[in-house]
Amino acid sequence: MTHEITCPHCKKAFTVDEAGYASIVAQVRSAEFQAEVHERLAAAESAAAADKDNALAVATAQAAAALQQAEAGSAARIAELKTALDAAAVREKQRLETAEAQAAATLRSQTADKDAQIARLKAELDAAETGKRLAVQETIAQKDARIAELTAAVNEAATKQSLAVVEAVSAAERERDALQAKLDAAAAEAALHATAARDAHAKEVALLNETIQMHKDFKARLSTKMLGETLEQHCEMSFEELRATAFQTATFGKDNDASSGSKGDYIFRDFADGVEFVSIMFEMKNEADTTATKKRNADFYRELDKDRREKGCEHAVLVSMLEPESDLFNRGIVDVSHEYEKMYVIRPQFFIPMITLLRNAAQDSIKVRTELERIQQQNVDITNFEESLKSFQDQFKKRVGNARSQYESAIKAIDNAIKDLEKIKEAMRLWSQHLDLADRGLDEVTIRKLTRGNPTMTARFAALALEADEPTG
Repeated sequence: MTHEITCPHCKKAFTVDEAGYASIVAQVRSAEFQAEVHERLAAAESAAAADKDNALAVATAQAAAALQQAEAGSAARIAELKTALDAAAVREKQRLETAEAQAAATLRSQTADKDAQIARLKAELDAAETGKRLAVQETIAQKDARIAELTAAVNEAATKQSLAVVEAVSAAERERDALQAKLDAAAAEAALHATAARDAHAKEVALLNETIQMHKDFKARLSTKMLGETLEQHCEMSFEELRATAFQTATFGKDNDASSGSKGDYIFRDFADGVEFVSIMFEMKNEADTTATKKRNADFYRELDKDRREKGCEHAVLVSMLEPESDLFNRGIVDVSHEYEKMYVIRPQFFIPMITLLRNAAQDSIKVRTELERIQQQNVDITNFEESLKSFQDQFKKRVGNARSQYESAIKAIDNAIKDLEKIKEAMRLWSQHLDLADRGLDEVTIRKLTRGNPTMTARFAALALEADEPTG
């Protein structure tokens, strides 16, 4: 069948065969699909970028507002502390000035008193002995020490006041620095989240493009049968990669037994101390995008369950790429045991996890299976003994029957042999009689008897006799 196509540029019509027409249609559909995918990806990327920019702007504005609020609070707190410190300094200064004035007044009063005392003492000293002078000097020294003590107390109070001011300012500065650090951390975290989101989105887009391209190339390159074989090869390679480390006692291979009319793709069995504790029948199904009749996973449940039961497997797993748009099967592992016992449907990426789950779940029953195998083996031993005894009895009876039959056959054969010998004896006797008769007949044979009634032979023999009688010479 041919198709007529008109060129949109030169308006020239030409015809192509069915294969060329299908190839052109496939290219047009692929181009439209690729364009639609790029448009959707671009729209999704723009929306995601706008959302991330809006979120970043909101976070930045909130952080700036929080910083301004914190700075305003810090400035107000610093101003309040400075005002309080100034007032305290003024009060302390006034108190110190008052104390100094009082001390000075007291000192002046005391000094005046002492001067009077000194004058009095000097007057007394003039008339007293040296010991009185020493007492006056000691008293003066005590007063000087008291004055120094008061001066030191005033200086210590001033120092404490200065330290309190410095400590309050340092606390305010530390609080301001902490708020600034929190704001910087919030801004850095927001930027990190935005960068991570952009990187994740870019990776998702790249992975999606790669998956779409791989899917297109894969489907365009392979037929339905090759797709199924490729899926089988994928599962077999995945298992072989982990056989030496995770499945050392397991077997995994193709099901080549088609004696029942059908067979699965692969059978997995694992053993512990020689006892099988888990077995899985696998069926791999795939389908090209261009296949005319699309099949469903449920179409293969009955046959897979039949193969599982006939091959004595505990579980049945359908590794399927069918129904690619189904959200149910795209989730990963789907339990369909409500339809068929111990049956699951998985995507290829869950092949090894499915084996691991079923194997780990079955490992809890290894002890029970081992004990059951031991009991069954004991029962088998008893059964084998009984069967061996019965088999021996049957064989003995059979052999006795055979011996009796052979004995009877031998008797019959001997009887037949005797009869045959008697027949041979009779034949030999008759043979001897015939030989005797032949011998006697041979003695009675003469030329006369042979030529009687035969003139030709009589004339011939007579001629021979005449020739014999003629003399030689």
